[in-house]
Amino acid sequence: MTALSRQKIGGVLARQGILIAFVVFMVGFAMANQRFIAVDNVFGVIRSSAILGVMALGVTFVVIGGNLDLSVGSMMSFSTIVVLDLHDKVGPALAIPLMFAMTLALGAFIGFLVGYLKLNSLIVTLGMLSAIHGLTLTWSGGKNMDIADKEGTWFAIFGQSSALGIPMPILIFALLAVVLSVLLSKTPFGRKVYAVGGNGTAATFSGIPRARVVFMTYVLSAFCVATAGLMQASRSMGSQNTVGQGLELEVLAAVILGGASLLGGSGTVFKTVIGVLILGFIQNGLLLVGLEFYVQYVVTWVIIILAVWLDIAAKRGRLWSPIA
Repeated sequence: MTALSRQKIGGVLARQGILIAFVVFMVGFAMANQRFIAVDNVFGVIRSSAILGVMALGVTFVVIGGNLDLSVGSMMSFSTIVVLDLHDKVGPALAIPLMFAMTLALGAFIGFLVGYLKLNSLIVTLGMLSAIHGLTLTWSGGKNMDIADKEGTWFAIFGQSSALGIPMPILIFALLAVVLSVLLSKTPFGRKVYAVGGNGTAATFSGIPRARVVFMTYVLSAFCVATAGLMQASRSMGSQNTVGQGLELEVLAAVILGGASLLGGSGTVFKTVIGVLILGFIQNGLLLVGLEFYVQYVVTWVIIILAVWLDIAAKRGRLWSPIA
């Protein structure tokens, strides 16, 4: 095999390696357990991944813009608890917009700190993770939330109903993915997000309002988190006040798996959806072959390391460092 052939193969593996690995996983799990490819199992995996997927859609914009958001897990807990609490106090028709307004306010605050004050996004969102968790516990009084009259409310339609045989969470996930994909790839705002993440200084000198773009990516991420919180609350009609704890790492893993670079400037909504499905099907496959649930944490870590390696390899055009 010539050096040119090896370089081409390395380039393909760097760009599409995670998809190749996903196909290998799918084939292996299907051979190990035929139930893995059953229609009900496939729909079940996609449905259970929809909440994580909706959150990942918003974080995709943040990461492409060159920043991180580690607050989404705590923010999802906050959204879920707030909408459940307000449901019994003011009714779902008012509870839903009030919850969205409060969640968007949190996202706007983070966007202001990162975009306009130019604080480090990792530090800001890591701090907000704890702050929002404390806010959630304060709101709930340290207690879990449940809807009192589960039978006499239409609130369950967002998480438990279906249309044309397709569960509503899947439809919400798919619709939001289509809308945000168009926003990212076909609009001036989407091009500005890529520009800011690719080279913020150059974007500023080109007349792009860098601070405003970063601000809007966090507001958009908060909107997706609020939607995920609504789906979670509607699905269970009750929730623990830590329901979103730890999800920020899974969301970030899905976004990176989809090809969004931690350095900013690259990624697509479609590939983020693929990343979400990769995580969902791998975790489901591990359970079906008889491995304990905690093995998922190790596998997720390995997948993140693999994805980061492939991301760096894609940028330099080879899998290994030229000095290795």
